[in-house]
Amino acid sequence: MAKQPEEKTTTSKEKMLRGSAWMTAGSMFSRILGALYVIPWMMWFGRDRGQANALFAIGYNIYSIFLIISTAGIPGAVAKQVSHYNAMNEYKTGRKLFRSGLYLMVFMGVISAAALYLLAPWISTGDKDAIPVIRSLAWPLLVIPMMSLFRGFFQGYQDMAPSAVSQFIEQVARVIYMLVTAYWIMQVMHGSYVTAVAHSTFAAFIGAVASLLVLAWYYLRKRKEWDVLADNSADTLDISTRDMLMEMVRQAIPFIILDAGITIFQLVDQYTFFNMIDDFVVGTRATFNTLYSLFAFNANKLIMIIVSLAASMAITSIPLLSEAYTKRDFRDVRDQVDNTIELFFFIMIPSAIGMAAVAKPLYTIFYGYDFTGTLVLEFSSYTSIVLGLFTVLAAMLQGLYQNRLAIAYFVVGLVVKIVVQYPMIYLFKVFGPLMATAIGFMVASYLMINTMNNMFHLKVAELIKFFSETLLFALVMYAVCIGLQQVLYLFLNPASRVQSMLVIVLVAGVGATLYGYLVLKSRLGDQLLGSRIAGLRRRLRIK
Repeated sequence: MAKQPEEKTTTSKEKMLRGSAWMTAGSMFSRILGALYVIPWMMWFGRDRGQANALFAIGYNIYSIFLIISTAGIPGAVAKQVSHYNAMNEYKTGRKLFRSGLYLMVFMGVISAAALYLLAPWISTGDKDAIPVIRSLAWPLLVIPMMSLFRGFFQGYQDMAPSAVSQFIEQVARVIYMLVTAYWIMQVMHGSYVTAVAHSTFAAFIGAVASLLVLAWYYLRKRKEWDVLADNSADTLDISTRDMLMEMVRQAIPFIILDAGITIFQLVDQYTFFNMIDDFVVGTRATFNTLYSLFAFNANKLIMIIVSLAASMAITSIPLLSEAYTKRDFRDVRDQVDNTIELFFFIMIPSAIGMAAVAKPLYTIFYGYDFTGTLVLEFSSYTSIVLGLFTVLAAMLQGLYQNRLAIAYFVVGLVVKIVVQYPMIYLFKVFGPLMATAIGFMVASYLMINTMNNMFHLKVAELIKFFSETLLFALVMYAVCIGLQQVLYLFLNPASRVQSMLVIVLVAGVGATLYGYLVLKSRLGDQLLGSRIAGLRRRLRIK
């Protein structure tokens, strides 16, 4: 009997690792594909690429807020509630929640799509070219709420594969449509870049439809298995459809706010940067658009690849923590929180520092050689650690039903961001918004992790030790990568896209190999991955 909690913890850890693996794979492939399209896309826009970039960023920042409102935080909320009911052997109630939620999602999709379309002239930041771009993004809002409900339902069963696969298919369909229309309008028809950007944003609708079809196929495959669980459930709860929907909305509101956290910070930049930078830098709106696109679109597009790693862990942790909390197994809760934070350090820190190390060739491949752009990407890479940490910690607090605290801490961080925005832009110019964002999220993250430590008495000493070792290995990797990169640039042209690709392959390969060796040699990853990593060490004959 004494070993039961330990076995349960091991099971939870395996679920977390398996779920994180699926979501990480789906998210990484999607993000990488979503970044790679930029190379031909930018080339086809030619001299208008800077304006097209800014227009795309303005449209997507506004759309992101409407998207989160229209989905009403449904993936996280449904995953949390379904997992809660499943832990009580109330599978039938979870199915009822899903069916009721479909009606709500259709309603939310229609309302949010109509609102975005009609409000476009008033939320276009005074740029008339942004209006058709924003309106083209109303269409995906009709589909994405339903798609989100399906994903949340699967995640409630700790089944992450459908979400991961649908996410990848969504991105493939979206990118194909974007590239085909951009090439046709800009290269064949020699049309307006505004029209081409509007089609590029409309591609989100094409991707959403493809994703929904994949999820529907998975649902039909698994329906018989879920029917068996529902038939054998306790069936002791008698909750009306109205009460169920109200509970889902109540649980979803924190997800709306916190899922939009990074986007809300970016909107602060969108609506303050142009006026603030004008006080310190002489230039036209086109000049400021170019500066804005350096951090809001170019760098952001790339760092979100690694921030998605944190999002994958967050999605996986919510139903697992909800299940353990429902069962009042607080030892399991503490171990899951510790494991999730350590997994975050283990993956996120070397990924972010590694991206910073190859910022020059990476930026050149995607956007062409640019000294300032490279520096912005490198600094953004460091800030992505803070963005990812906030994402994970906010998700864990929600899984533990500490919604009000999570929102309160986010608001504190947002207020800090707004307060320091102007002085940071004064001191650091184009880096100012990034600095203000990092400070705001650091404050929020500290408050969150301090609360969880007070609640569950985390193994702080072990976490600090794990963080220190991970950071040390990542810095060693960084130093070696920078040194190798400098040697390669003695023979290669940093402004060449092809030669930059060669630099990335060589430097990233050496960096990943070195970090992997240090992790295996020091046995840093054993406590996370257990026998798997020990077996790998034996096969590689590392003592």
